[in-house]
Amino acid sequence: MIHKTAKIHPNAVVEEGAVIGANVLVGPFSYITFNAEIGSGTEVMSHVVIKGPTVIGKNNRIFPFAVIGEVCQDKKYQGEDTLLLIGNRNIIRESVQMHRGTVQGHGVTTIGNDNLFCVNVHIAHDCIIGNNIIMGNNATLAGHVTIEDYAILSALSPVHQFCTIGAHSFIGGASVVVQDVPPYIMAQGNHCKPFGINIEGLKRRGFKKEEIYAIRKAYKEIYRSGKRIAEVKPILEEMAKEYPSIALFTQLIENSTRGIIR
Repeated sequence: MIHKTAKIHPNAVVEEGAVIGANVLVGPFSYITFNAEIGSGTEVMSHVVIKGPTVIGKNNRIFPFAVIGEVCQDKKYQGEDTLLLIGNRNIIRESVQMHRGTVQGHGVTTIGNDNLFCVNVHIAHDCIIGNNIIMGNNATLAGHVTIEDYAILSALSPVHQFCTIGAHSFIGGASVVVQDVPPYIMAQGNHCKPFGINIEGLKRRGFKKEEIYAIRKAYKEIYRSGKRIAEVKPILEEMAKEYPSIALFTQLIENSTRGIIR
């Protein structure tokens, strides 16, 4: 189950049954259980713990003392075979913790592609992490949190369970997120509050001027018009017919269980 091109340090422990892909590197004193699968080109540095059931994709880099696929910190968990799925090209820095799901949730914790998880990030059970996300040092997610594509969660910021952080949003450092954060916006504080649109981020990702203008207009409808969310929603739906990017606002509002930050 170990590809002939994989390089396993003699001081690493890889249990029989683990699947190790082509050109995988496993450093000294790392421990990989029998029910873990590691895709080709992934580098597992020294002192990493990977427990299964866990499936890790291709070309990831996992730095020392990361704990991947450990059982969750949830009293309801009774040893069920839940799962951690990790995509491709993620950078998982020192002491990051990623836990498997629970049967009461999705049964799986899901990590997408091309993400950066800085030192001591914690991702709890049943979280759904999209693509191209940055989580700063000591940013922590409770269970059942969703982070959408291109969102940035800065250092020292915890997120309450069942919250969603919308795509392209930027959360400033040491913020406490207890409600959903709509897409595209900048937010900060304890509790986290909105402070406008993440314009520079949108420009870097190729959003056109008219799209950014429409997003700003949608933001003003939500936060500055004095209207209730129920009144704003049909306006956003109408705007989304011309500018599909506005649909991310309506989708988050529709699916929100905790309400959006105000």
